[in-house]
Amino acid sequence: MRMILAILRGVFLLLAASVAMLYLLTYQEQGAVRMGNLILMAIAMLGVASLIVAGDILTPRKKLSALSGVFLGLLGGLVAAYALSLVVDFIGLVAAPERGDERQAFLNLLEGVKIFIGLIACYAGISVVLQTKDDFRFVIPYVEFAKQIRGTRPTVLDTSILIDGRILDLIGSNILQGSLIVPQFILTELQAVADSADKLKRARGRRGLEVLQKLQSNGRVEVALDNSDAEGATVDQKLVSLAQQLQARVMTNDFNLAKIADVRGVEVINLNELAKAMRPVALPGETLTVTVVKPGEGPGQGVGYLEDGTMVVIEEARSAIGKPVDIQVTSSIQTSAGRMIFGRRADAPGSAASSSPRPSTT
Repeated sequence: MRMILAILRGVFLLLAASVAMLYLLTYQEQGAVRMGNLILMAIAMLGVASLIVAGDILTPRKKLSALSGVFLGLLGGLVAAYALSLVVDFIGLVAAPERGDERQAFLNLLEGVKIFIGLIACYAGISVVLQTKDDFRFVIPYVEFAKQIRGTRPTVLDTSILIDGRILDLIGSNILQGSLIVPQFILTELQAVADSADKLKRARGRRGLEVLQKLQSNGRVEVALDNSDAEGATVDQKLVSLAQQLQARVMTNDFNLAKIADVRGVEVINLNELAKAMRPVALPGETLTVTVVKPGEGPGQGVGYLEDGTMVVIEEARSAIGKPVDIQVTSSIQTSAGRMIFGRRADAPGSAASSSPRPSTT
């Protein structure tokens, strides 16, 4: 693509120079223009063409909606300018002086007024369309400047997702579909964390960069870096604004960011909430094997954890700290911090396992 654009720009400059020299030489033959003036005019034309190419190079990411808005606003401005020019011509017929010199001067003044009105109308038309393009389809049906996403919507990644790293396992499960987008301001924030003087923050930032590198090298999901400049004073505000522009979802572990995105109508994928939803359900009476890691708050209680991090409070298990025990689930509750399971040792008196008849050895 870059090579094609370079060739296009070179051909444009060559054609601009050729056309300029062709017409200037013809004009020079007919009007006997001096060669010095001819060279200055040629340089001016090439300068204008070079400025156009320079402006094209300095604005690499153009939006078709903005170009369409400029074109439509310019068209409306020209139509309005033409209508107003008829009014100015009518004023000229009525109010123009009868004397020749004064009449010509007055008409020349009106020509300048028409040009000035045309400039104002074009500017106003372009400005109004660009500022109201999101609601323009209500004025002209079937005309809309918003980009329509077909198929699976893209997902914009937050810094917390890259540092977390579980997205690699999620991609490996083939559950996540659609492209992943990493904004430039997220990458900048991640680099700042990786360059932090704090050892822990530096390690987290480097882990995020490693996760991003692995995401780019995976062959399951497309990962793209976006250099768009979104509106907002903070990274979270820019992230939500970019998701709105791209009609994308936001993936994050940040609770506050998830709430802000939800308020602004942006769909959010929270990996913490997803992990909670995927935790296994422990039914009363079910038997589990848990390693007791610390004492509980109640007398005789021990606390252990399942592989997914679910806390298990075990009655009469304080004496078994550091050992795996079989427990019988008595109940489970869902809290803001996650699911908690309560149970008692299977070999404790009164449990179903201990009260069940043992097979006879005789």
